[in-house]
Amino acid sequence: MRPADSVLAVNNDLPIRTDKAVHSGKVRSVYWLTDEDSARLIREFNYPVLPDAPLALMVISDRLSAFDCVWHAEGGMAGVPGKGAALNAIASHWFDLFRANGLADSHILDRPHPFVWIVQKARPVLIEAIARQYITGSMWRAYSNGEREFCGITLPDGLQKDQRLPELLMTPSTKGILTGIPGVPEADDVNISRQDIVEHYAAFNLRSSEDVSTYEKLLREGFDLISQSLEKLDQVFVDTKFEFGYVTDQNGQEKLIYMDEVGTPDSSRIWDGPAYRQGSIIEQSKEAFRQFLLKHFPDPDILLNKSRMPERIALARDNALPLEAMMQVSDTYVSMAEKITGEKIRLPDNPKAEIIEILHSRYGLIDEAQLS
Repeated sequence: MRPADSVLAVNNDLPIRTDKAVHSGKVRSVYWLTDEDSARLIREFNYPVLPDAPLALMVISDRLSAFDCVWHAEGGMAGVPGKGAALNAIASHWFDLFRANGLADSHILDRPHPFVWIVQKARPVLIEAIARQYITGSMWRAYSNGEREFCGITLPDGLQKDQRLPELLMTPSTKGILTGIPGVPEADDVNISRQDIVEHYAAFNLRSSEDVSTYEKLLREGFDLISQSLEKLDQVFVDTKFEFGYVTDQNGQEKLIYMDEVGTPDSSRIWDGPAYRQGSIIEQSKEAFRQFLLKHFPDPDILLNKSRMPERIALARDNALPLEAMMQVSDTYVSMAEKITGEKIRLPDNPKAEIIEILHSRYGLIDEAQLS
């Protein structure tokens, strides 16, 4: 079997029973369950939510997104073998660790398959909660060009590239295009300050100004817990993005939770510890693939300049990358997942067929007519 045959590249065409449109992102697709199926699963599996809570299936794919584009390789390789299972395994591991250490819950209620989560509907906080322990990437580029203020935080002079920062920095940005907030541009992914959030907390979907401190506490505690765990594996947790939302528990209490994914090679920078101590950087995350793309194409400004997005989309659409580039990502993601979880990542030969079978036989979410 070719490696391309085991990749789940299309994940929005599964015959899952739903009465709403399937939301398909760059990597995950979300299937909202019917009210009847949600209520039935809550009863059958005793999920800790209200009896009428809306549930969804989140199905991850093996697609590889970078610079806001999805990439493919030679030989019909439309994704990365093992990537989806590795990401779900890592994020699930950290969510479990957070809960075990009394931080906060996540939106995940069940894991029917390595590619699938059953989740409770959350009301997302419209903030990309970014934490940085080292100065690198876009922050270093701006700093080296003379910028010293980031999201209302002033950095001292004299910092060196890839240096550990004096303290963990929280540098939030907007999630989606927000309108009507004074001083905040109406564009996706623009930097904001803590003061912006405190003064306009409702515009960011926070319930109170006090919850600004709550989300910061959860961000810091989550970052520290992952960092300490990776340090035991001699890996360096450089920076990451968290997302938060609100759910209602079975007692009718609203609570702030972690959602989306955390601490994965997709959402974080991770460096090899021994190499870093010797003065070099070995990326153990998607950043290695991003660096490959910047070197692979003759005009890297297309990838870095948001005003050239149409050219970037065409670049990704029209260029099949070398197969070894995808397999390198596969090796990195799978090996990191196995290090972090301590378990072997199983790569199914036909993930789509497996997903359909388990959702049909155990969860009753696929009609017989849809199987024919």
